[in-house]
Amino acid sequence: MNSTMLQYSAQDTFMEAFVRNFLFVLFGTIINSINVVFVFTFFRSSVFYNDPRYILYIHLVINDMLMVFFSVSLSVIANAWPTIPLPFCVLLLIMSSATHKNTPLTLAGMAIERYIAICKPLHHHQICTVRRTYILISLIWGVGVIPGLSDFIIIVLFRPPSIFTTGTRCTPTNVYNMRYHEELIKVMNGLYSSVVWLILVFTYCQVLIAARRASADKSSAKKAQSTILLHGAQLLLCMLSYITAVMDKILSQFVIDYWKNVAILNFLLTNLLPRLLTPLIYGVRDNLFLQSHEEAFCM
Repeated sequence: MNSTMLQYSAQDTFMEAFVRNFLFVLFGTIINSINVVFVFTFFRSSVFYNDPRYILYIHLVINDMLMVFFSVSLSVIANAWPTIPLPFCVLLLIMSSATHKNTPLTLAGMAIERYIAICKPLHHHQICTVRRTYILISLIWGVGVIPGLSDFIIIVLFRPPSIFTTGTRCTPTNVYNMRYHEELIKVMNGLYSSVVWLILVFTYCQVLIAARRASADKSSAKKAQSTILLHGAQLLLCMLSYITAVMDKILSQFVIDYWKNVAILNFLLTNLLPRLLTPLIYGVRDNLFLQSHEEAFCM
């Protein structure tokens, strides 16, 4: 995900590396500090514990906090420790990859929950239970970690065992130095994105039909439509990270003298900033969550 940024460090001076990592750590700390407020609000109010909607939401927030942490950590490690043990590096890369894929999958799960709440309200409490919500979260992590684990398995099968006792530069392009890897990443990103978009389009259309047919409680149906549209906007923000490397290549042709600075700004805008906007927009928009937040911090 952030291999493009990591590979720049090989050509950086100490001051360039320090400034870049300082910016990443600063922005990462600010983003996670703000998101901690939402996590604190969730755990302070028991009303959210038994609501699958809010459980999925707080999972989205925590997952994005982990993604910011691992992304920033990989960037700092690439400069501070030129070589680190391969097993530790692979673990970081697997977690970074998993958290990156968990976000769109969680958004899909939230859209399905809203679809069931509006289109099948009589069955919502039977289908969307707390237990099944945690099972869904477990499945999301299982699916999200598959690409990283498959990379690790291929390393075990096709690389000599001695590689696990040596140090390596912790970048995806260096660790997974195989022909298949770049193509596999493109296929997996396309597959994950396509499945999530299909779910969002399907649930939105079904909620739209239900809203037009509803003789009562039209406000809930319209709010669900807006919520799913918001999930689509959140997904677009998350997908910006897929085009980080492409944008770097395009922009570097026009700003040759400042392309590293542009690459830093590009990484902040496409990878870190969406991890603040997606939970912030959703949390502020929800009246119950916002009210609980105000009560928690006024006590």
